[in-house]
Amino acid sequence: MDSILIREIQKGDNVQIAAVIREVFITDDYPKTGTAFADTQLDFMFEAYDKPKAVYFVVEDNGRIIGGAGVSQLENSDENICELQKMYFLQEARGKGFGYQMIQMCLGKATEFGYFKCYLETLPEMLTAQYLYKKAGFEYLCEPIGNTGHTTCPVWMIKELTIDNE
Repeated sequence: MDSILIREIQKGDNVQIAAVIREVFITDDYPKTGTAFADTQLDFMFEAYDKPKAVYFVVEDNGRIIGGAGVSQLENSDENICELQKMYFLQEARGKGFGYQMIQMCLGKATEFGYFKCYLETLPEMLTAQYLYKKAGFEYLCEPIGNTGHTTCPVWMIKELTIDNE
């Protein structure tokens, strides 16, 4: 991991980031239905985030994508709320600070885009991710908002966005 680059997704990254996300679900034995694994946009991540008020970042190691995360308008919500989406890292990229760094980059962009809140959904097993979300200021919710279609993700969190994201 001597040549790490964090950058916005490019069209040529679609195959690699889809493979990363699928590998995480398979390796960690997460549910495949009702989660990001089943999203139709998974094979078209560049196109899915190539719209106003949306961004997806990838972590690249010597030309190979090892993780990513993004923000976009929360689906089926009229409120000015974005969702932190598809934050997944290969095993080799975990524990190196990329997750927290990506959260901060995404929250910075969300604030820049003018969102008031950032929402996320996750799995109960993803305890390390939940730790990072709490560290970044996310709080648990008792029920979901919007309608992401991620019916197997029963952990919901939200963060009020401010200029400094503190």
